[in-house]
Amino acid sequence: MSLKNYEFWFVVGSQFLYGQEVLDTVAARAAQMVEELNASGNLPCRLVYKCTVKTNDECTDIVRQANYEPTCAGVITWCHTFSPSKMWINGLSNLSKPYCHLATQYHREIPNEEIDMDFMNLNQAAHGDREHGFIGARLRMPRKVIAGHWQDESVQKRLGRWMRAAYGVMFSRSLKVMRFGDNMREVAVTEGDKVEVQAKLGWQVNTWPVGKLVETMQSISESEIDALIATYGSQYDFASDNMDCIRYQAREELAMKKMLDAEGCKAFSNTFQDLYGMKQLPGLASQHLMQLGYGYGGEGDWKVAAMTAILKAMSEGQTGGTTFMEDYTYHLANDAQYSLGAHMLEVCPSVANDRPRIEVHPLGIGDREPPARLVFEGHSGPAIVVSLIDMGGRLRLICQDINCVDPIMPMPNLPVARVMWQAKPDLATGIEAWITAGGAHHTVLSYDICAEQMRDWARMMDIEFVHITDDTTVASLEHDLFLSDLTWKLK
Repeated sequence: MSLKNYEFWFVVGSQFLYGQEVLDTVAARAAQMVEELNASGNLPCRLVYKCTVKTNDECTDIVRQANYEPTCAGVITWCHTFSPSKMWINGLSNLSKPYCHLATQYHREIPNEEIDMDFMNLNQAAHGDREHGFIGARLRMPRKVIAGHWQDESVQKRLGRWMRAAYGVMFSRSLKVMRFGDNMREVAVTEGDKVEVQAKLGWQVNTWPVGKLVETMQSISESEIDALIATYGSQYDFASDNMDCIRYQAREELAMKKMLDAEGCKAFSNTFQDLYGMKQLPGLASQHLMQLGYGYGGEGDWKVAAMTAILKAMSEGQTGGTTFMEDYTYHLANDAQYSLGAHMLEVCPSVANDRPRIEVHPLGIGDREPPARLVFEGHSGPAIVVSLIDMGGRLRLICQDINCVDPIMPMPNLPVARVMWQAKPDLATGIEAWITAGGAHHTVLSYDICAEQMRDWARMMDIEFVHITDDTTVASLEHDLFLSDLTWKLK
């Protein structure tokens, strides 16, 4: 299901102590707030006012409904008045959907002339939200707390970003990954515990033989290829007259998509060491599939394939771009230092600065024909790179802030898509921090998703989160990792 097909439930807390007139006012205000929030344009999903809960049974019942409603992607709570927190225990203890506590109040300012005891009894969200916050802390619940006035654009946008992270949880829990063959031989970071990942994140990761892909390729008709070539022409410039090579990539793409869709998979991986019966490593084929929203991982890296699909799902409707990425080489000049990210072939054109070109060049690896690929430069702007690694017994999500730049040189003899960036806090410290944390060479690069959203996603998934920022030092990171290691061993 697409992001726009999900909704979030707004559940307000109160109690019978204040009388029916107050409860009617609370309900009317909650409905008004939801209506205005939906009209703001800052929420990617519809917010639905469900009820004002006043008893343990009401809390338990609404949570039960949320858990079993497939279109509900999360619950957002707010306590307009004082809502005794013991009545939330049974409900919140069983909540299986993402949970956000919106700490706000209906009025923006204290009305000097109007404030009296009746006003205080009705408008005590500061009281109610703190009581509600305690029970979330006491139950040690993974939750997001967003404070501020509900009409402020900054609050609305934070709520919208959290919704995207919550949708990433829903997407993850139903994600299927198709592996064409195994991962590259002797590579450590592409390994991992698929049983643990399915139990923790919901991913179903399984292998399909390359021979099945070859069989499917043979079933693709010339008319299907013609239609896809026309699509390529509408999106890319042809910078090669080797149409046989380009048509072969189209055949590969159509076959992979047919298999992915038949199995309900939204991510895939392959490796140049397992291309039995194939003439080319999929390049253009993988790039265009990523542009369509599928996740990809090279060298059999199913973890980065899944994360690419998740971040693409979270960023639905945004235009900055998200792609599979790899740090390839550094520019270590004394006056300016940069990382050059690329891959052999497979960088998603969603991050392109201009119209990509289809080119054909030898690969120099894999012992196959020269494959067609898209060549382009990534655009400038703030972004993140993300890596999920298996630490043995737990998963660690590493996120680094970066600033992508226009390329500082043309690199005319490098026929691959690439992105150049400055790592935070600086290149040397960023490299040391990344390596110290165990970050993989494969990442997901996204201009649309921010570190706060990845922290939220990791919290909802109950996995470790490491953030490399402008303020990171290697000493502080080593200390944090040491404490984190002790903490997670106790879990």
